[in-house]
Parts: sequence; structure tokens; C-alpha cells
Amino acid sequence: MAEADLNSASQSQDDAARKNRRKTLLTGIAAAVVVAGVVAGGWYVLVGSRHVTTDNAYVGADTATITPMVAGQIAEVDVQDTQVVHKGDVLVRIDPRDAQIALNQAEADLAKAKRQYGQTTFAGKALATQIKARQAMIVSAQAQLSSAQAAYEKARIDLDRRRALAPKGAVSGDELTIATNAYAAARASLEQARAAVAQAGSDKGVAQGNFSATDALITGTTLTNNPDVLAAQAKVDQAKLDLERTVIRAPVDGVVSGRSVQVGQRVAAGNTLMRVVPVNALYVDANYKESQLQKVKPGQAVELTSDLYGSGVVFHGKVAGFSGGTGSAFALIPAQNATGNWIKIVQRLPVRVVLDPKELADHPLRVGLSMDADINISSGN
Repeated sequence: MAEADLNSASQSQDDAARKNRRKTLLTGIAAAVVVAGVVAGGWYVLVGSRHVTTDNAYVGADTATITPMVAGQIAEVDVQDTQVVHKGDVLVRIDPRDAQIALNQAEADLAKAKRQYGQTTFAGKALATQIKARQAMIVSAQAQLSSAQAAYEKARIDLDRRRALAPKGAVSGDELTIATNAYAAARASLEQARAAVAQAGSDKGVAQGNFSATDALITGTTLTNNPDVLAAQAKVDQAKLDLERTVIRAPVDGVVSGRSVQVGQRVAAGNTLMRVVPVNALYVDANYKESQLQKVKPGQAVELTSDLYGSGVVFHGKVAGFSGGTGSAFALIPAQNATGNWIKIVQRLPVRVVLDPKELADHPLRVGLSMDADINISSGN
């Protein structure tokens, strides 16, 4: 009996101890939950509420697409994929012989245009002299007309006088005939003189017209601003430019990517030959949910990490701006939400983040790499 009582008392003590341990454990857990809640709340108030993050971010760049401005056969390709190039480095050479021939032809046409301008100038001067000569001929013809007019009047008076005396027998028939013939000759000379004056005037008019037509080609111009010379000069400049364009150079510093051209290949103007990625001028497009962007503004500081380097390398940048539309709005086939089974989907808006060039130089990135972006919305205010 005494032993049973002892066992019962021991059991009661064990149950009480277990209850106390359980109560202590639950109290500890509750205290830990409260502390964790307080810490989480404090972290959110002090830190979390000032940051918006996303892992939907990718490296981008304004890639330079290399295309020829002139058609031709590829003579040289001086770069390979992944090769680093600097602005002005030769990438591709197109066979320049066709462009050189075109330049020679344009220069010949320019020389011809200048020579024609000189000829036109001298022709205008010659025509001006010819007009003066025609004017002198008019004066001479008018003088001859006056002389013929006087001879005609004298012959007419002589004939009239002899005709009046003939009935009286004072003038012989031969003398009357001579006077008649002299009158006819004087009349013919008068008509001839009149025709000569008209011809001289017509010749002057033709010379004047030729002079006006020639002078219109060069009036108000010089050898340097004559339209025909300028047109020929423009063709020379275009031919020179086409010849220069047979040598294709890198427009920016960067890395050659996507080279698709080979020696001997014939290319047309506008064909894509390769791309040059400016790795020192990269940016990040971070795709944030629309609900995260209420307080995001241009100029705010951004910290980014790359899967390439891990969390040990932190890139710093600034918000440059926002895209003009969401990704779905610019999709090849935009979503059509005017349907009966529409379900609202939170949209993402690309936020452009510019990176620190020095950090890019120390830790190079490449287009398309994944990034984690953290915007400090309390900065830049």
C-alpha cells in the first residue's frame, strides 16, 4: 500500500514537470514568434518599406548593327566574334574598284561641266560682240537705204521731167528709154536696200536671242556656284563618300557579336553583317510589378547583383526612367481582355536602370544576363 502511494506520487510529480516544461516551451515559442514579428515589423518599417526588389531583370544595350551603305563583294573581314574593338577600327572592306571607277567618271563629268561653263561664258562674250556687229550692219544698211532712196527720187524726177517733154519733141526716145531704165534700176536698188535693212535687223534679233539664251545659263553665277557645276560636284562628293564607305569601321567601342559575313560574299546595302555590343555602356531593364511602382521615381539608387558573379559583387545604378508600356502591351500578339472569362493578371513595367561604367569595367557583363534589382525608394528625393 505504501509502495503504491509512492508510485502514485512520483507519477504526479512527473506529470507536473512535463506540464511545466510544455508550458515553458510554448511560452518560449510564443515569445520567439512575438520577437520575430517585432523584428520583421521593425525591419519592414525601417528597411523593407523603403525597397522594392525583383529578380525579373536583364542586361541590355543599344547594340550597333553593322550594315554596308554600298553594295559589293567582301574583300576582307578583319574581326571575329567575341573580339574587342574600338571606335574607328576597320571591321570589313568591300572591293573598292567599282566605287573608284564611279569616282573617276564623276570627276570627268565635273571637269566637263567646268569646261562647258567656260565655253558658254566665252560664247556669250562672242555673241555680245556679234550683236554690236549686227547693229553696225543695220546702220550701214540704213545708210545704203537712204542713198538708194535719194537715187530713186532723182530717177523718178528725171523720168517725170522727160515724160512731160516727150510730147513736145524736146526729148528723144532713146533718152526717155534711158531715164525709164534708170528709174527702174533705182527702184530695184531701193527695194534691195530696204531688204538689206530688214535682213540686218533680223540678224541682230537672232544674235540677241542666242545671247539671251546663252546668258541665261550663266547670268548671276560663277564657276563655283553654277548649277551644272554644282550638280557635277555633288556627284563627285557622292562617289567619294561611296568609296569611303567600302571600308566599314566600328561606330562604338564594344565586342563583336553575331558575325555572319565571309570573304567573297556579295552583300547589298542594308544587309546585317555583325553587331558591336558596347559592353561599357550597358543598362538593366528591371520588370517590376505595377503594384511596386507607386513610389519609384527616376534618379533613385539601385543595387543589383548578377547570377554571373553572385551576391559578392554588387553593382550600383540609378533609375533612368520607365518604359512607355507594359511588356504585354508591346507583345507581338497583345492580350485581348474583352472576353467573358477574363482574369486579372498583375502586369510588369520595364524600369530602365543605368549602371556605373567603372563597375562595368571591373566586372564586365553581357547582354541578356539575369540580374536581381533592389530600388531604394527613399533615395533620390
